[in-house]
Amino acid sequence: MAAYTEGAPCWVDALLPDLEAGKRFYGELFGWTFDEGAGPEYGHYAQAYKQGKAVAALAPKRDGRMPTVWNVYFATPDALASARKIRDAGGRLVTEPMPVGPPPSSRLRSSGGHPHGVMALAADPEGAVFGLWQGGTHEGLEKAGESDSFCWAEVKVRDAARADAFYEEVFRFEGFDLDGVIDGFRTWSPPGTEAGPDTAVGGRELMGEGVPAELPAHFLVYFNVDDCDEAARVTRRLGGRVQSPPVDIPYGRIATLMDNQGAVFAVLQDHAN
Repeated sequence: MAAYTEGAPCWVDALLPDLEAGKRFYGELFGWTFDEGAGPEYGHYAQAYKQGKAVAALAPKRDGRMPTVWNVYFATPDALASARKIRDAGGRLVTEPMPVGPPPSSRLRSSGGHPHGVMALAADPEGAVFGLWQGGTHEGLEKAGESDSFCWAEVKVRDAARADAFYEEVFRFEGFDLDGVIDGFRTWSPPGTEAGPDTAVGGRELMGEGVPAELPAHFLVYFNVDDCDEAARVTRRLGGRVQSPPVDIPYGRIATLMDNQGAVFAVLQDHAN
């Protein structure tokens, strides 16, 4: 896959209490297979594949206080420069930019000992956490926007103007409000493109008054599925929960799910399916 443009979601991973249970859950739900995982020096990071292409990764939590969560990473040509932009725009760095890999046991392609890339974790002004990925020998997702792979990410916030200013400064996104279609929702398109749903790579949703006050700003990662209702049924059967039941929106049929360890994600069934 060609290198990702700046600001495009390029990788997703989940932090889970039980790595093997996570493999069983997502292996059955999405048909993913997994490599043997990296060694302890890389946190036993296990990459997931669909039809032989990298689609995500799972990692065991090193500390019980860490959240059980799906993370999304945005592509950057220069992680250090992006880190400076994040700070200047009112965000903070959770993990400073650091080179990653290559661990000898991983199936990730490597060349000449060069790192897979440079990663960082950051938080926006409301505290929503996201990642940065500066691709090296590993550029990111090898399969996306297809069945059982990543297709979308959105940040859910309480202060829309603050979030818009932050992300559009850091990644130079072109914003487009979907008022009248999905109120309180703004899509993000790469710089230099015509803003709108057809070019969008992600988005921002304003949390309504009905959302519990204790729920912080956060990202929600979506995976494409052939049958949204079946994905919800399988999630229940595997011990997970359906947070928001399947519903039709102008862009497909969606549901918000929770795996059997507490990590929340969403699924999208295209109208064509």
